[in-house]
Amino acid sequence: MKPFIHNNFILESPTAEKLYHDFAGQLPIIDFHCHLNAKDIAEDRSFDNLSQVWLEGDHYKWRAMRINGVNEKYCTGSVSDKDKFLKWAETVPNTLNNPLYHWTHLELARYFNITDLLSPATAETIFNRTQEMLKSPEFSTRNLMRKMKVEMVGTTDDPADSLEYHLQLKNEGFDIQVLPTFRADNVLKTEDATTFIAYMEKLGTAADVSIHTYHDLLKALDQRHAFFHEVGGRLSDSGPDRFYYADYTDAEIAVIFKKLMNGQIIDAEETEKYRTSIMADLSRMNHQRGWTQQFHVGALRNNNTRKYNTLGADTGFDSIGNPQDSVKMSRFLDLLDSTDQLSKTILYNLNPSDNEMMLTMCGNFNDGSIAGKVQHGAAWWFLDQKTGMEKHLRDLSALGLIRHFVGMVTDSRSLLSYPRHEYFRRIACNLIGHEVEKGLIPNDEQLLKTLIEGISYYNAKSYFKF
Repeated sequence: MKPFIHNNFILESPTAEKLYHDFAGQLPIIDFHCHLNAKDIAEDRSFDNLSQVWLEGDHYKWRAMRINGVNEKYCTGSVSDKDKFLKWAETVPNTLNNPLYHWTHLELARYFNITDLLSPATAETIFNRTQEMLKSPEFSTRNLMRKMKVEMVGTTDDPADSLEYHLQLKNEGFDIQVLPTFRADNVLKTEDATTFIAYMEKLGTAADVSIHTYHDLLKALDQRHAFFHEVGGRLSDSGPDRFYYADYTDAEIAVIFKKLMNGQIIDAEETEKYRTSIMADLSRMNHQRGWTQQFHVGALRNNNTRKYNTLGADTGFDSIGNPQDSVKMSRFLDLLDSTDQLSKTILYNLNPSDNEMMLTMCGNFNDGSIAGKVQHGAAWWFLDQKTGMEKHLRDLSALGLIRHFVGMVTDSRSLLSYPRHEYFRRIACNLIGHEVEKGLIPNDEQLLKTLIEGISYYNAKSYFKF
């Protein structure tokens, strides 16, 4: 019987098979947005078992396990790695038609050459078999990345991070680029005065700047931005719930920041002005140094207060937020463009109802200077599944130019997530293949080769110039 993960998995037509196998399948991976730990890469971490490499920090799996009725101790608790794995194996058969089912079996096949379905019946054998394999040097962090033909990784890093592990990798000449991404979300978090002031102290220490005024804050951020640039960083990222916009003056921002540093609570109007200002100033730094900026908007985070208080953020209690305010998004981007300081920009939405709006918004700010200068990023988080990616690719084709799309990212904390690039490539080839067979796209080999190879690899390589 043919295994579930086979040579033509997801490929439903001869054209789709040709597009994937001839053009997409063997290309390297540029994973320009993820949440991998640079320390693990620098130290070439080895893993004792599949649970360590698969379940640590993976809130996608934890969320599914909780929905399946699994006790929290098997997700984030102190039970043994094997017990956690067995509970994940118990959950997997219940994830049918969820992307986790596909990802799980792609990862078993690609990293371990295991094509058995994971279930309680096979769990013990798979755990033991992979445990033996993980003892081999070829399963160390760096070698797993090499196995997947990873060429570049963009981690996600706070401005106050020392980047010591990025520097270590750079200095030793590691053959895969591991570059930091500047994510300054903590300067937006004004809700808790004590936390905000503590972060200002941390940032100031990292930049060797005593932060008392808004001007001091910009000086500290600019120094850290320059340091990231020196290490090799060429991207920023921001993850607010939405775009902010309010007219403001420098004098107003100075007063608002002084209030924050005095431990005072600022009102909604002041918050809108401050966040508009700081996001705009960070964006101007990106333009000054020729960076690409990314905005991931639309997540409603930390919904479960009880779990947040015991487990913290990024543990699987986030959801899709409200549709974006298109007027505020437009005015924020226009604020930068009006002074010709809008850098290359990638916009990601979490609410699928924002797809068309965001795609047409991108078109407003492409000025002909760079192909795809402002573009719609890959289907993200809850949209990072077959239906979501197909919708994204169809919308992108209808309202933008799919030819210049920079492609897939893992957006993952798991080292075993690289087959998500294969998943995307197969889905894209299948979608385009169907259009070719219906006569809606010419069956022209050069046209198709350029498109498929571009969205799989070459567009990102050209756009970012890593």
